[in-house]
Amino acid sequence: MHGNSFRSATGTGVRRGVRRRSFIAGAGLAVGSLALQPSSWIAKATAATIGDGDSVPILIIGSGYGGAVAALRLAQAGKKVAMVEMGQSWTTTGDDGKIFCNMLDPDKRSFWFRTTTDQPVGYFLGASANKSISPAYAGALDSEQFAATRVYQGRGVGGGSLVNGGMAVQPKLSYFQEILPSVDSTAMYATYFPRAQSALGVNNIDQTWFESAECYQFSRVSRKTANNAGFTTVFVPNVYDFGYMVKEQANTVTRSALDAEVIYGNNYGKRSLDKTYLAAASATGNLSISALHKVTAVAPAASGYTVTIAQIDTAGNTVATKTVTAAKVIFAAGSVGTSKLLVAMKATGKLPNLPASVGTGWGNNGNVMVGRAGLDLTGALQSSIPCMGIDNWGNASGPVFAEIAPFPAGTETWINLYLAITKNNNRAAFSYNTGTGKVDLSWQSSYTAPSIAAAKAMFDAINSKAGTVYRSDLFGTDKIWGDDFVYHPLGGCLLNTTTDNYGRLTSYPGLYVMDGSLIPGSTGVNPFLTITALAERNIEQIIANDAF
Repeated sequence: MHGNSFRSATGTGVRRGVRRRSFIAGAGLAVGSLALQPSSWIAKATAATIGDGDSVPILIIGSGYGGAVAALRLAQAGKKVAMVEMGQSWTTTGDDGKIFCNMLDPDKRSFWFRTTTDQPVGYFLGASANKSISPAYAGALDSEQFAATRVYQGRGVGGGSLVNGGMAVQPKLSYFQEILPSVDSTAMYATYFPRAQSALGVNNIDQTWFESAECYQFSRVSRKTANNAGFTTVFVPNVYDFGYMVKEQANTVTRSALDAEVIYGNNYGKRSLDKTYLAAASATGNLSISALHKVTAVAPAASGYTVTIAQIDTAGNTVATKTVTAAKVIFAAGSVGTSKLLVAMKATGKLPNLPASVGTGWGNNGNVMVGRAGLDLTGALQSSIPCMGIDNWGNASGPVFAEIAPFPAGTETWINLYLAITKNNNRAAFSYNTGTGKVDLSWQSSYTAPSIAAAKAMFDAINSKAGTVYRSDLFGTDKIWGDDFVYHPLGGCLLNTTTDNYGRLTSYPGLYVMDGSLIPGSTGVNPFLTITALAERNIEQIIANDAF
């Protein structure tokens, strides 16, 4: 069934003739109704700053998918909600008149406190193609380094929704039942996935337009080579406004997806959380968001929990340390952020009764990236927003769902790029390092072997049929597989293991987890839709049954 939507789920701003090493530095991509809310609502949501000594009924740590869902539903229920986000509120334009920079000309706005970019595709002809971006700044994308992998995370109000490719993919029903057996899958697929899709503003590409769209030649080439090798390709829904993209190609609106914008933020077109869930929550008048606030400790208090917060500026300086009391605390800092914080709180005796399982069950969603040197023109103009995947998940010996990723260099490259999501059962754990006072991750480089094997089997077959070869210069010197970075971190505080079946930390009433750390390491597809839908399920039950 070629071309079905996946359900089981040279114009302004595009540079021509860019030097190869320069464009490669911007070419690696991260790979994911409420009407869009007025910008004034977004500003209102980010205007308040929590004060030292404040007492709040509900504090949400993090503004990504789970936190945004909780904020909206609690606010709609009439609850006052304070949210803290370690990244900045992306509402101020730079010298170029835009909020975010693109991938061809990254500047300090690109990365979280780095002086050199750390691109997913960071090499060309085996030499580093990363760029200087001094001074260090609170940029939109964090590349957090652990011993054997680095994890890409969004930094800012809206979390990962700011920096992903927007692919809103529903997992296969059978695999969802495998990874989350304690969750009623019938309710998820009938109620919570549709609720999440509506609130996120998920839409589908016009397939007739797609067939002749200049900016999707790369997708059609990869579709052809996959189909010729016997693999099924599918269209994938997205939160990027495909109607806006049609106008981008026609040069009737300012370009974003067609101006190499995505992993450092999109200035236009994308329905990120600050424009959907968080804006709608703000419109209730019940949500305040304090940006550039990082929670460093949570401990029981007489009337809830004492939360210690470091307020920083965009240069990374701590400008204030605040102590806040919260009756309820929702951890929504993402798989890495929530896991690190809870592991540290247990180890340092602030939350000693957390279960021994805290920090365990972490996985990389089977992520591995690969490039092929094709014979067909892939197009100088490429949309940064993926719209197709190769669906080989039904292969029991090595399931793969491969995002057909763009390489928006502004010039012809003949490169076919993919992010493969595989079934990889290897799991790691976070642990507190008493020597450094930091939290480590036990992931080993060897753990990616099953992912490489599954991806290799599929792409070997595609190369054999097409007469093409792998690129071995994009991820290092003579390195075919991009297996040392993670787009989709999952796990660390598993549902129905570390928490109860709805995200409660039962040893500490009033503490909840509401993010990707609940999911045991894998969803088989881009995970943010699943994180959102699961949060919709959990917060509905919590509001109905817990006293606020």
